[in-house]
Amino acid sequence: MDMLTIGELARRVGMRTSTLRYYEQEGLLKPAARTEAGYRLYTEEGEKTLRFIQRAQRLGFSLADIRQMLPGQDVSNERIVTIAEDRLVDIERQLTELRVVRHEMELFLLDLRREMEEAGGDGVEPLLDRLIDHVCARPAGPSGARLTLQWLFDRTDCVLAHLDEETVLGALRGRHMHVWLDDGVYHILVVGHDEAVQAALNELARIEADCHAHPAPGLSRTDEGYLFTAHGENAFLFAQLFLALEEDDGTAISP
Repeated sequence: MDMLTIGELARRVGMRTSTLRYYEQEGLLKPAARTEAGYRLYTEEGEKTLRFIQRAQRLGFSLADIRQMLPGQDVSNERIVTIAEDRLVDIERQLTELRVVRHEMELFLLDLRREMEEAGGDGVEPLLDRLIDHVCARPAGPSGARLTLQWLFDRTDCVLAHLDEETVLGALRGRHMHVWLDDGVYHILVVGHDEAVQAALNELARIEADCHAHPAPGLSRTDEGYLFTAHGENAFLFAQLFLALEEDDGTAISP
């Protein structure tokens, strides 16, 4: 069995060696063995544990909760399910707060239009009506999400608004993906090593390299698939695009 030093393992998972030592202190990670000189050695299981910790942290689980969910802990399945349920409730609470703000935004825009009409404003109402139509009257469900996405592309003047969708995005529809935000960077992992997916992602990265709406994205191959990364103020557009593609039923993302 191949063994990894702490430095090799840290590089594989993109962590600092000090973080791995901290996890060991917290009972989250154990070396499989040590050299005669006392250096830590790890197996593939150590890497799997660290990747599980990374994923759970992205979802907002505390280290205390993660420790209970790791294999080998004296914790019941019921307790693990309770931990996951509690975190899901927290997420729903955050979503509710955003939905409330969106609802109040609808009312704010309607009040703003009424005040403009009463003041006899000229030329602004049609522009405001377009925004109100988008916010207050968009259909629910996937089709509404696609309309929102197209509006965001247009609003930011992103080149995605004029993409030849079938040529560039067709191979990405319905693909299994993981999306997360880490230190201001959106990571989109398209699982698998399909050559058509790689070609589509390469073309997307090439097209987006000169887009002024956001910095050029990155693309790399990992053991799990292809990792697309985006940063900058409008990087969330990529997250929304890939999420829409994963859920896409064949209906175009853009007109």
